[in-house]
Amino acid sequence: MSAAVGKATIIMWLTLLLALLLSVVPMPEHLEVARPLWLALVLTFWAMNYPHRVGLLTAWCFGIAQDVLYGTLFGQHALALVLVVFLVLTLQQRLKVFPLWQQSLALLVIYGLAQLVLLWLSTLSGMRPEINYYALPVLVSSLLWPWLYLLLNNVRRWRGFR
Repeated sequence: MSAAVGKATIIMWLTLLLALLLSVVPMPEHLEVARPLWLALVLTFWAMNYPHRVGLLTAWCFGIAQDVLYGTLFGQHALALVLVVFLVLTLQQRLKVFPLWQQSLALLVIYGLAQLVLLWLSTLSGMRPEINYYALPVLVSSLLWPWLYLLLNNVRRWRGFR
């Protein structure tokens, strides 16, 4: 493995770990309902730009870590993140040519489907969650996508990724 590939891999893992930490950082109670889907956003960026390095196994592992940190049904977030990465990998060539606002709209649908799976699994496990806890993060995440994309793209260019 060359030095550039090693640095790129380290940057990817660090951003994914930071996203995992951001998904559990305490927030004010009134803002908790609008917490962005940090891990899904960062996984989307890396899967879209480096599909040969970030795939379904990465999404599954980070989803299991998120389940452990949240204390939720084991595999619940893993399944949702695998769905997100699968759809991004499937649509990767198309998403890359879209402008950022169209990518946001496409990701609104993708994240909405993932949150629908989480809602369905929560309902099956006997919980009665409010729909706001699943709908609002999708909207916030899709609005945050252009800025996160530009930030991670600058990090990628600054570090000389290939």
